[in-house]
Amino acid sequence: MKKNKGLLSIVGFLLLAFGFLSLLLGLLGMRFSFLSWIDALGMMGSFVFKLMMLIVGFGMLYLGSVDVDD
Repeated sequence: MKKNKGLLSIVGFLLLAFGFLSLLLGLLGMRFSFLSWIDALGMMGSFVFKLMMLIVGFGMLYLGSVDVDD
């Protein structure tokens, strides 16, 4: 698990950042073009998906920073 900590942290940060920015841009009526497929899930489905991106991103960042071997 030690050698994957960097990758886990990077992927977690990207999920967290894109989830947060997607929610923020959605409030302003904008969106990322490469994440537009999420909007096909409907209003509630896309909100839940973006919220799950945030939660999973936080979890991956946590697991990347904690030493689970101890």
